[in-house]
Amino acid sequence: MFKKVRTRIAPSPTGMMHLGTARTAIYCWAVARHFGGEFLLRIEDTDQERSTPEATQVILDAMKWLNLNYDNAGHVTYQMNRLSRYKEVVDQLMEKGLAYKCYATKEELEQMREDQKARGEKPRYDGRWRPENCAGKPIPEGVTPVIRFRNPDDGTVTWNDGVYGPIAINNSELDDLVIMRGDGIPTYNFAVVVDDMDMEISHVIRGADHINNTPRQINLYKAIGGEIPTFAHLPLIHGEDGQKLSKRHGTVSVLAYEELGFLPEAIFNYLARLGWAHGDAEKFSREQLAEWFKLEDCSRSAAQFNMDKLRWLNHEYIKEADDERLAKLIEPRLKAKGADLSRNLDLVGIVALLKEREATLVELAEGAMLFYRDNPIDLAVLDECIKDAATSQEACRLFLERSKDMEWKREDINTLIRSIMKELKIKMPHIAIPLRVLVTGEKHTPSIDATLELFGKERVRGKLEEGLTNWINHTK
Repeated sequence: MFKKVRTRIAPSPTGMMHLGTARTAIYCWAVARHFGGEFLLRIEDTDQERSTPEATQVILDAMKWLNLNYDNAGHVTYQMNRLSRYKEVVDQLMEKGLAYKCYATKEELEQMREDQKARGEKPRYDGRWRPENCAGKPIPEGVTPVIRFRNPDDGTVTWNDGVYGPIAINNSELDDLVIMRGDGIPTYNFAVVVDDMDMEISHVIRGADHINNTPRQINLYKAIGGEIPTFAHLPLIHGEDGQKLSKRHGTVSVLAYEELGFLPEAIFNYLARLGWAHGDAEKFSREQLAEWFKLEDCSRSAAQFNMDKLRWLNHEYIKEADDERLAKLIEPRLKAKGADLSRNLDLVGIVALLKEREATLVELAEGAMLFYRDNPIDLAVLDECIKDAATSQEACRLFLERSKDMEWKREDINTLIRSIMKELKIKMPHIAIPLRVLVTGEKHTPSIDATLELFGKERVRGKLEEGLTNWINHTK
């Protein structure tokens, strides 16, 4: 038995970090934390044509953004640093007669498969370079051999999947797998077994598209002499149309959701809930996930990604987030929109006012731009909305006059507005709409008293004085 629960996430650095990979990482993290074990990161970089340092950095950045703290930070395993170890295990298998050199060319193998298809057979390697099948056969010149694992001919491979339960595959369905290419680079199925053995991984948690790899890997574990871990396969994530999640559904990159204005805790929570449930809990903390998570509670059906639900959840997290943190998060977005942050407006107060309304940081930043840009005043809006212009103009004049020596607090602004409403016998829209339009240039804003407070007394009075004069002249 394994001494400790150990899980791992092992992405290939060939592009973005996919939402499915992130969800798998979250489940691996949750299992490790649930049992007080370790969660490790491995970079599977043997695809030298597609693996790049930039893609590796994307993985590290995504893990950091999601706060998926792995226990081998500073000692991440990179497969390309382990080539000598893979060769060592291959040599051991060769000595035991459990692996052999195969000199079949690419053209030979293609012809073999075409012939099998023509006979109505399942295309598979026919064992032509097994030692008993090639006795006396000359080794072709100029052909660099690959190394194949000699898969057992008989019997059944069985395992109790952590999600799907008992699964059995006949060895007759499996052929002799290539475990090392001619250039000395191991294949996925071989390298992952050696790595997981050496890292003492107790639970291999991954997508259901790997189920067909599992019987091959179990046979390799047995041949090498390693302890077989618990395998758990997760159904894939589908888009809202029921098809496998892909670029046609929008972005599938984890870090793209940071750009779209989602908080990492919301993405973490949403992905964790996407295929797993604990009662009716939709919103939960990382600590609660670690406490509650069990592989057997994962669904066996594909999960369906729903942007509306993600936006709702993100809004819930934004509403409870610290205002100062949100202000810092939207500062670069405001700068990108041309906001002059040297105005020293109360950005924290602006965030506190707006966060009940906005579902993402993008929307929050756009809402905050109300206070940073000087919108042109469209008097035609007042022509549409205000039927008795003279009375509303008098209301604005009184506001301008009586606010001169007033303390600029939301409560005092509200008191002044209501006293003018009572005096002139008007309703709130007759003073609030012209104040909004003349000061902000917008017909709709958050509550007028809070908006005016955050605009600042000097700015409000200056814009109101100018705007009111223009409006009066416009209506003469």
